[in-house]
Amino acid sequence: MAPTAAYDEIADWYEEEFLGGQRTGVRTRDGNPLGLDRVLCNLLGEGSGACLEIGCGTGVHAAQVRELGWTPVGVDLSAGMLRHARGRLPIARADAERLPIRDGSVPAAIAMMVHTDMPGYAVVLREAVRILRPGGVFVHVGVHPCFCGGFADRGDLDAVVIRPGYLDGRWTKASWTDGGVRTKVGATHLPLPELMHAFLDAGLTLERFAESGEPTPVVLAIRARKHR
Repeated sequence: MAPTAAYDEIADWYEEEFLGGQRTGVRTRDGNPLGLDRVLCNLLGEGSGACLEIGCGTGVHAAQVRELGWTPVGVDLSAGMLRHARGRLPIARADAERLPIRDGSVPAAIAMMVHTDMPGYAVVLREAVRILRPGGVFVHVGVHPCFCGGFADRGDLDAVVIRPGYLDGRWTKASWTDGGVRTKVGATHLPLPELMHAFLDAGLTLERFAESGEPTPVVLAIRARKHR
């Protein structure tokens, strides 16, 4: 049986209070537009067949995936989060480091704002490569390593302050706000080179990149592909 997930205790709060405007691409806690739907649309693109969301949470991105022609399917470790996802997409409770999916069977996979929740993200990327078909696409949309984390004070969005700690690459509950997720469940920070190397080491070919969030990027997104 999968272990208890950190998000189990906050699943209802996450769905009912935190998400707020995120379904329309806006994080209401700081008023900063994230543009997640736009980034996902541009990098995933139109397609058909199953698109696996790794760490699907409450399934809020399923509608966008479906609009692009894909069939969304989700896995998450948190039973509490999956309770809210059931009506949005087919789901399974599973560890992202050990996906219950056969090799080379999925044409597309996405990971939306979850890599900081996964200390073994390099392993997760290798699992994504394992389950993708040759030439399959993987889209990563995550908090920007350079401008978000315990080291980044975003109290003034016009002048984000980067304090020491970016290079540490560690788990922390430090956050510029006490109204977000990180003070509740913590986050694992990967400096940009370490994140990029994890993609390359997993056997992914990097294709396109995007940033979103204003005036300082909140999101770094990557489209990569499994070698043919």
